Amino acid sequence: MTLYALKPYLYWAGVLIYLLCEQAFSYRNPTVSRPRRWLANLPLSIMNGTIYHLLYTSTIMGLALTVQERNLGLLNNVVLPEWVRIVAGILFLDFFIYIWHLLTHELPFLWRFHRVHHSDLNMDVTTANRFHLGEFLITGLVRLAVIYTFGIGLTAYVLFEIMVNLAVQFHHSSIRVSALFEKWWVVLFVPPFLHRIHHSVKIREQNSNYGVIFSFWDRLLGTMQTEVDQETILIGTKAERQIDSLGFWQLLLMPLKPMV
Repeated sequence: MTLYALKPYLYWAGVLIYLLCEQAFSYRNPTVSRPRRWLANLPLSIMNGTIYHLLYTSTIMGLALTVQERNLGLLNNVVLPEWVRIVAGILFLDFFIYIWHLLTHELPFLWRFHRVHHSDLNMDVTTANRFHLGEFLITGLVRLAVIYTFGIGLTAYVLFEIMVNLAVQFHHSSIRVSALFEKWWVVLFVPPFLHRIHHSVKIREQNSNYGVIFSFWDRLLGTMQTEVDQETILIGTKAERQIDSLGFWQLLLMPLKPMV
């Protein structure tokens, strides 16, 4: 079994472990029913993962092998040790996902899809894959373009995918984390307190902290915000505040709704 084949098992193991930890060491009490949120979030996650796998997995894996074998892309046309090529590939992928994430907030058409993710009224590990299928599929095209342009090989891509899953589960989770740990973790990576700010209803806070794996893109490009009272953060969007209108089918149709 290849490392990539382990990815779904690692993902669902992470969901289960974090859900158990959130019950025992919750950061804050839920304001809406957890089961009602999970009945939207988990089916979205299963549907997105299944369709993404059917449409993209073979194509992405094949492209990553092709650029490696034919020396296509930037990284395959400079002399580098293999470990440097792998690290650089992960950094390129993470940087362009950061840019893509920023664009989903700045461009109204993309925000129509991305607001499905932000409409969750509480944050926990199930929020990590609460995305509209449309956004999920466009993200696949972004990854294909980055792999081809920069010549990112299979090892770098598989490691990136695993790191992304672990990162998004951690920084969306509602577990109480040591302030000292988060202080040091934020130097390179994205801790829960940083991403909690990103899920605030306040636009100024929402339009910050776009990092996925690494936090330094926000620091370098001026989109990091840390000085926010965590206890006052209201999660979600101003337009979608009723759990009754945030079911599975309603989330799928959300991009068609007028934006307030």
